[in-house]
Amino acid sequence: MKLFITGIGTDVGKTIASAIITESLEADYWKPIQAGDLENSDSHKVKSFLSNAKTKIHLNSYALHTPASPHLAAAIDGVQIDLKNIVEPVTQNHLVIEGAGGVFVPLNDTDCVIDLIQPDYKVIVVSRHYLGSINHTLLTIEALRNRKIEIAGIIFSGDENHATESVILNKTGIKCIGRIEQEPYFDQNVIKEYADRFRESLIQ
Repeated sequence: MKLFITGIGTDVGKTIASAIITESLEADYWKPIQAGDLENSDSHKVKSFLSNAKTKIHLNSYALHTPASPHLAAAIDGVQIDLKNIVEPVTQNHLVIEGAGGVFVPLNDTDCVIDLIQPDYKVIVVSRHYLGSINHTLLTIEALRNRKIEIAGIIFSGDENHATESVILNKTGIKCIGRIEQEPYFDQNVIKEYADRFRESLIQ
């Protein structure tokens, strides 16, 4: 199983969700494009949250120094992101792929994050509640469906908002994998608790 983790925007909780899903499935993890924070990248963070011994963290295809949208970070770094250079790692294990920002974050003049999603990937959408998040969530789901991309489910991040969650789930019919609460901190124990809680929904 190959699961692509995307968000409805930036800083909605994709990396925490990716760590939980990776731990739950004891999957491999791959972030194709990292922009900025290379000493404490999302790959480093995910690795620090895992307690299983099976996961392999695969190298980024592009590790950009500038913390910005990938197309801008690449331009500042003097490189061009080319989809042909983004080669999925070979593994016999489940693979969790973490995107960058939302699905229409640009990678270059023509391609966006959504163009990284391969036909055999299933997408998990991470949605965080804020004013406008219903619109952003529904637009993300609509975009994926327009591309005929299979959506495995949605994870809500942050405090519960029943009105928001119910309208999203009713309008889309998408399965809710679970909610990641507004925890005071995340460590291996907290990640494992969520991993155990989400496992059944992930493997169905």
